[in-house]
Order: sequence, then C-alpha cells, then structure tokens
Amino acid sequence: MMPKHKSLEKAKAIKAINPVLRIGLLSVSDRASQGIYEDKGLPALRSWLSRAITSPVQFVERLIPDERTIIESSLGELSDQSRCHLILTTGGTGPARRDLTPEATLAVGTREMPGFGEQMRQISLRFVPTAILSRQVAVLRELDDGHSCLIVNLPGQPKAIAETLEGLKDDEGKILVPGIFAAVPYCLDLIGAPQIDTDPVVCKAFRPKPSK
Repeated sequence: MMPKHKSLEKAKAIKAINPVLRIGLLSVSDRASQGIYEDKGLPALRSWLSRAITSPVQFVERLIPDERTIIESSLGELSDQSRCHLILTTGGTGPARRDLTPEATLAVGTREMPGFGEQMRQISLRFVPTAILSRQVAVLRELDDGHSCLIVNLPGQPKAIAETLEGLKDDEGKILVPGIFAAVPYCLDLIGAPQIDTDPVVCKAFRPKPSK
C-alpha cells in the first residue's frame, strides 16, 4: 500500500495537470436519443450543478440509447479521452430488460462505491415505495496513468435527480436527509481531482477537519 504522504503528493501532481474540474453528463434513453421526445436528463443535471458548484467547471455531455456496449464505450471515452473527473448518468437504472446502465457502469469500474446507491435509495424511499426497484450504483475508474474518475448513476426524472443530489430539507432549510453530492467533493479530493467549491445554500460539501 502506498504511504499516505506519497498518495497526497500524487494527487497534487494530478491536479496540476488537470486544473479545471471536468464533469461528464450522460443521459441514457432510447426514445430521447432517437428524437422521439426531448431529453430532460441533461438539462436537469446541468441546471442543478450550475447552481450548486461555485468553482470553475467544464461539462461534457452525451445523449445515447439504452445499449450496454454504447454505455460502456461512452463512459470509457468520457473518463479516458475527455478526462472527466466525475461522470453522472441519468436513466436506465430500473428493472426493465433495457435498463442496463448499472451493468455497464460496473463493467467499466475498477472499484465499487456502494454507499452512493444505498443513500440514493434511502432518499427516494421518503417519496415512493418503488424506490426499492432502483438499481443505481457508483464506481471509481482508475487508469494506470494516475487519472481517476468517479461515476455515479442517478434517477431518470428531473425532480428525483435534484432530490437525490441535494437531499431533503425542512421548511427552514435544515437538512433532514443528506444528499449524495455533499460527499462528492471530498471523494474527488481523495482521487486527485481539482477542488470543488459549493454554494452551501444549495449543497454544503462535507470535508473532515484537518487533524492536528
């Protein structure tokens, strides 16, 4: 195992090469990709992230059909060629036979991050009992050249996307159930991505206090 100080040095070196955070947005839908109806996943993702993130960020967007090979190749391209540090997918996570986003995500990942899926279902269960049918997963894709990317599957509906990312709040803005994005900035810190700063009104990023 690499010593902690060596890991931090490697992360800093990677940040120097990739100074601006790049986020891949991948919407998976047969009908939207065919132009049968307007895609709502990409605009919903872009809108929420633009409100939540206050530091520089670049978005790389893709709209593709529910084909496992296409999903896998798109995730690989966004990570390896476009050099995204974070990829958020929307769509294709239910129990239907054409819902293959989780399988494709697991196939391209090097390590699974199960806490994201667990928390997403906890949030959604506050609204609908069918949340137990969702199969969202999250993984890390780690390359030999040091680049790492966090890939997270999100729900397909714009309202559910915002609820999952932001969490649940009471009428006074107090957090009742934390959204998953609160943990994303620190995760990206640990894998060597540029630092994310967030608007605490939308989503307060959690980072442990430095040890003395």
